Amino acid sequence: MSTPPAGEAGEDLSGQLPDVAPRLRDLRRGRRLTLENAARRAGLSPAHLSRLETGRRQPSLPMLLSLARIYGTTVSELLGEIPPERDPIVRADRMEPVEADGWTYYQAGGSGRAMQPLRLQVPYGAQGDLVRVHPGEEWLHVLEGRLRLTLGDAVHVLDPGDSAHFDSLTPHRIAAAGPEGTELLFVHTLLQSPAAELCLGAGAHRR
Repeated sequence: MSTPPAGEAGEDLSGQLPDVAPRLRDLRRGRRLTLENAARRAGLSPAHLSRLETGRRQPSLPMLLSLARIYGTTVSELLGEIPPERDPIVRADRMEPVEADGWTYYQAGGSGRAMQPLRLQVPYGAQGDLVRVHPGEEWLHVLEGRLRLTLGDAVHVLDPGDSAHFDSLTPHRIAAAGPEGTELLFVHTLLQSPAAELCLGAGAHRR
């Protein structure tokens, strides 16, 4: 008997969970992921993910956690639960700084929404050569310092008060234009990737 991939092990919750198959399928398609790509990210075989999406097998809780992360949602949404009312206010003293490769960002919005607003502090020389390309849109507004924004082959220098709104599939680079660094408000849509990987790379860590 063959051994299933590690992600396929765990408790079978058939009969204990609501029918999540349609939501799993719709979320994957909404993120424009193929069955093979989504299965690989989740540590599953494509055949196993297909069975989950057609209701022939119920996912274990570890599978739900993994799939929720990949699809940029929550286990509660996968299960069709009604989320509690979100607090629309984010207090400044509750914004915990997170560092990633020289950048510092503060989450300025709630989790589980279609957009993620951040307040970013970008030191001079940090991540200036990192090119980002991913689905979605981005909007930024410079608060302090000057920002160098590269969109494709075009280079723009933004002063305090300037904004930019662009398609994230355009190769882009964000860097401070002067030694004093820059601070900006930044909003991006959440699609295929976890938030930190979308905007900052995989090395984010809290202070």
